[in-house]
Order: sequence, then C-alpha cells, then structure tokens
Amino acid sequence: MVDAHRTFVIVGGGLAGAKAAETLRAEGFTGRVILIGDERDHPYERPPLSKGYLFGTTGRADLLAHEPAWYTGAGIELHLGQPAVRLDRAARAVELGDGTRIHYDALLLATGAEPRRLDVPGTDLAGVHHLRRLAHADRLRGTLAGLGRDNGHLVVAGGGWIGLEVAAVARTYGAEVTVIEQHPTPLHSALGPELGAVLADLHGEHGVRFRFGTRITEIVGQDSQVLAVRTEDGDEHPAHAVLAAVGAVPRVSLARAAGLELAEEPVGGVVVDTSLRTGDPHVYAAGDVAALHHPLFDTRLRVEHWANALNGGPAAARAMLGREVVYDRVPYFFSDQYDTSMEYSGWAPPGSYDEVVVRGDLGKREFVAFWLSGGRVLAGLNMNVREVTGPVQELVRSGREVDRERLADPSVPLEAVAAG
Repeated sequence: MVDAHRTFVIVGGGLAGAKAAETLRAEGFTGRVILIGDERDHPYERPPLSKGYLFGTTGRADLLAHEPAWYTGAGIELHLGQPAVRLDRAARAVELGDGTRIHYDALLLATGAEPRRLDVPGTDLAGVHHLRRLAHADRLRGTLAGLGRDNGHLVVAGGGWIGLEVAAVARTYGAEVTVIEQHPTPLHSALGPELGAVLADLHGEHGVRFRFGTRITEIVGQDSQVLAVRTEDGDEHPAHAVLAAVGAVPRVSLARAAGLELAEEPVGGVVVDTSLRTGDPHVYAAGDVAALHHPLFDTRLRVEHWANALNGGPAAARAMLGREVVYDRVPYFFSDQYDTSMEYSGWAPPGSYDEVVVRGDLGKREFVAFWLSGGRVLAGLNMNVREVTGPVQELVRSGREVDRERLADPSVPLEAVAAG
C-alpha cells in the first residue's frame, strides 16, 4: 500500500525515468511515485527505433520498459501525454500543461534530449525527418518502405551513429542512400579517422554514397515534397526524403527556467555531482540531460546512450532515498549495422589520445580497437568480437599503463592484459 507521507516525482517518461521508478519500489520506498511524460506511450527503450523497430523485426510491445499493468501493480502514478511546464523549487512543486500542480519531496529530471534541427531553408518540407520518438520511427518506417519499393533516394545529413544505422536500414529496404558529412569520415568525432574509415568501407560495400567535407545548405522541394538537397560545395543531390541526424541537444528548458546550473557548451545539460544531485538538494538529474563530472576521466560528461539511462535512473533513485551513491560507470553503447555489431566502452574524444592499438583484423572487421593516452586505455571498440566488454571496461577503469604488444596480441587474453 502506498503511504502518501512522501512524494517522489520523476519528470521524463523514458528509460531513465522508468528504471528510477522501478528502483524506488525495489529499494522499499512506500511513498507516492509520480512519473510525468509528454509522450502518450508508456516508457520505452529507444535503440530499436533506428534498428529492428525501424525495419519491422521488433514489435512495439517489445520496446516497453515495463508492461503497462506493472505501473498499476507497483503503485506508480502516470501522467502521460502531459508535459511539465514549470518547476517551482521554492514551493517544491511541478506544474503540468493543464495547470495541475504536484508537490514533491524529491524530484528527478529525466527529460532526455531532442534532435538538433537543420538550420537551412526547406526543413519544413513534409519529407524531412528526425528520429527520436516512436512517432518519428513510425513515420520514417513508412517512408523507407516506400523508397525501397519505388527506388527512391534518402539523403542523410550527418554520419553519426543514428545516421549510419538508418542508412543501413534504408539500404536493406532497397532505398538509394547518400550520407552528407562535414568531417572527412563518418563517426569522425567519436572514432577518429582510423575507425571512421572502416565504417565508410562497410557502408560503401552496401551501396551507400558518401559526400564528405560539406554540409547541406538548402533542401529543395515543391508542393511540400522534397526533390533535392544542395550542399555548400555547390553540388545538388537528388532526394525524396531527408533525415536530419546532426546530433541531439539536452532538454533543459525546465531546469533553465528554474535557475538550476547548466553545463557550458559543448557539453550542455544539467550540472550534477557524482550522486546525480543538482545544486538543489531536492532535485536530481539522470540520463541524457545529466552533465556529470566523471570521476574516471576527471571531466564533465553528458552521455547520450541507452546504458546511461538504464544505469543512471536507478543510481539517482538510490541517491533520492539517501543511499551513498558514486555514479562512475564506464560509458557504453552498442550499434548494429547490416550484419556488423559493435560495442564501445570509454571516452576518447579527438585530441585526448595519442595512439590507436588494434587487436585483430581491420580488413575483416573482426577486431578490438583501443584508444590510448600515455599507455593508458581510454576507450575500446569491439567489432564482431563477442564477450569482451567486461575486460575492455576493466582496462579503462584501471587507469594503468598497459603493454602495447600484449594488448595487440589476440593470443593473450584481455583479462590477462587488464590484470597487468
């Protein structure tokens, strides 16, 4: 039975919010738990939106973080399809779009992120897509199926993870695909030129065309339909649809209006400590919106990946309950493109590493790559190599200098390298 003497409110109906609600109950919290989400769908996982769900091999019900009946059984009060529009920290209350005010004793901001928009003429045409929500995926899936039937052409603005995953699905449908990327390789900021070239080759083999070193300057259309895109190098590319996959921005409007501290660009997000608490002791943040000074990397990070929502929501919930929490998980994400699977652990932005060590065969796309600085492993990517995430993360977490020859030698178990 729910005891109304304390109320914890979660703003954000994604995976971080759902897992936080689950953890509160699992850890014995008997007060009211109220989850507010501006989508009408129950909380769901987003990675399949650019993979199996987009291609139709994953069903809608398979995305759900919990069955709808679970919330009733756990005593979780849902306000779905109802955005939070104001946070009154002095009164400890959240105001919803319909004017409802909800008091809280502790509040978790799990508002996530939203797609970055293309700032060019033509973005309001009907054939321009973004991908973040179920509704986006439903619309894009219908478009890709139509392009495949009609030999239509998709232009993807941005060669990041979402852009490449959608490109792979589009080619599987049979659509023509061109990816326009301002850097010299796809995933240049995430993987650098060494591994970015591997992804370019993978997609090239599947018929994806790349245009590097340029950006879209205009989307050309007629009668609200997309006809082509123009780029800053003066070229024009045929297109029947465009996907804007140029990154995401944290949803901080609620936090900003409430006066919570925000991280400076390019990180952005709501500043939290290692317990995921903001400068207000009654307000926490988790998931894509949280900007944490990460203990392992000694810098402020905002991680926009599934694992951060999966683990950050529960960590924040425990902190809300007064538990001792130090959130220092190694950042992790995965990607599936065609028949190639990848897992990445760590953090190694451009300029942070001085060498890349490869164990395995780049040409066969069966390898583990490591980004090192001063002999220490900052990050690792395994491509088509299974069950190595644990030792890769241990190498990152240890901070020890490694033997490069042993690291590159597939005959030496990674566990042995991690153990020194």
